[in-house]
Amino acid sequence: MQPIRNIVIVGGGTAGWLTAGLIAARHRDRMPAGFTVTLVESPNTPTIGVGEGTWPTLRTTLARIGVSETDFFRECDAAFKQGARFARWTTGADDDAYYHPLMLPQGFHQINLAPHWLAAGDGRSFCDAVSPQGRLCDAGLAPKTIATPEYDAVANYAYHLDAGKLGAFLQKHCCERLGVRHVLADVQRVELAEGGDIRSIITEQAGEIEGDLFVDCTGFKALLIGEALGVPFRDCSDVLFCDTALAVRLPYDSEISPIASQTISTAQSAGWIWDIGLPTRRGIGHVYSSSHIADDDAERELRAYLGPAGKDLSVRKLKIRAGHRETFWKRNCVAVGLAAGFLEPLEASAIVLIELSAKLIAEQMPACREVMDVIASRFNATTHYRWGRIIDFLKLHYVLTKRTDSDFWRDNVRPETIPDRLQELLLLWRYQSPWFHDEFDRIEEVFPAASYQYVLYGMGYQTAVEPAALRGEMRAADRAMHENAVQTERMRAGLPRHRELIQKIHEHGLQPV
Repeated sequence: MQPIRNIVIVGGGTAGWLTAGLIAARHRDRMPAGFTVTLVESPNTPTIGVGEGTWPTLRTTLARIGVSETDFFRECDAAFKQGARFARWTTGADDDAYYHPLMLPQGFHQINLAPHWLAAGDGRSFCDAVSPQGRLCDAGLAPKTIATPEYDAVANYAYHLDAGKLGAFLQKHCCERLGVRHVLADVQRVELAEGGDIRSIITEQAGEIEGDLFVDCTGFKALLIGEALGVPFRDCSDVLFCDTALAVRLPYDSEISPIASQTISTAQSAGWIWDIGLPTRRGIGHVYSSSHIADDDAERELRAYLGPAGKDLSVRKLKIRAGHRETFWKRNCVAVGLAAGFLEPLEASAIVLIELSAKLIAEQMPACREVMDVIASRFNATTHYRWGRIIDFLKLHYVLTKRTDSDFWRDNVRPETIPDRLQELLLLWRYQSPWFHDEFDRIEEVFPAASYQYVLYGMGYQTAVEPAALRGEMRAADRAMHENAVQTERMRAGLPRHRELIQKIHEHGLQPV
């Protein structure tokens, strides 16, 4: 019996430090008996720091590792995120927009309002009919008040944040509060044991570091899972075409400029532009397919979006390799973050995948090497499912378009670019709308059935409705939609402006839980 007691995480950033925090917090009581968490990172590797959007799961994650939400806001340049607004994705017209909010539709676990909304045909958007959140975003409101305790919500929320500052914030917390050992050193090579496990890493500054379980958070380099263990990369650029991003930081006009509490995604001729509001700046970037547009033309589209204020700002170019490892956990090495894979940041899936993977490692930590392969097999099955679902969901945004103004949009709806599972679901959804107890049966779906409803019906998808089948639920549906209208007005009257709440958090702090 070879006990698993020494966990070595190679690489820092959001992936490394979130993983370290979740493992250390979960196994803190074991540390006096010799359980260790060591994070080794190069002092020379810059943080990519582009993915500034998160999913609501991060609230639970930060609370689980003992982070104060007030400190998080103050130190990570954080703002609230209540969802995403998609503009010009369906027709490309100026008035073409819809919301994917983070609140579930009213009464979601009791009644499916989608067919009732389709049958009503009263001109309201699906989001406005079933959720207050689009109206809250339009009004520039926050999802809670200063009296709402930390991590609690009036309207469900995630965060926008500075990813570079998040890594530094988590590093300090993990080392000072959770007992994580931090080693600044460059990895020179990986030493394998006779059976093929990783025995140790050899570093330039700290010599040899041995471990029982290694977590590869070395980013696109994938030094352990890719280079040392030879796990191939599965490319999915035949489904998701975007392979390049141009990123820029845009200052606000003034210190009191409104802060959007939604990610704004505006479709372009061969991709889309993200617009994320932080307290001190906006993070903006153009994600596009280099096969469909030249870099210079893509930059011109970005500068046109920025307007005169962005005329002289420098633009940072990033390559996107869409896909993931064929295996995420091999022998005694598991990949988390960019080492596991990367997809375009359309629905903020990068950080939530880190959270879910790290949480699973912490909860399923093998007691000994003899059971590790069993746990690895289960981890791989779950993680493959999640990546597949995310690819389906991102592609959904493209296949529903009615745009035909460029090869990019025309190519995206070609059947051979659509995953088989998504094609089957689209056929199913012609006759029944997605709901939580149908095909969404996993405990932790990254995107629940409600997310599919918001995108489908935000983009004008038509599901056949049989009025006779709805009669038994008509009163319940009317009550739910009426309650949504009442709740919308109550929230609009009671919630503060987004920037106002962030200023109060910085000045006074949120109430502790």
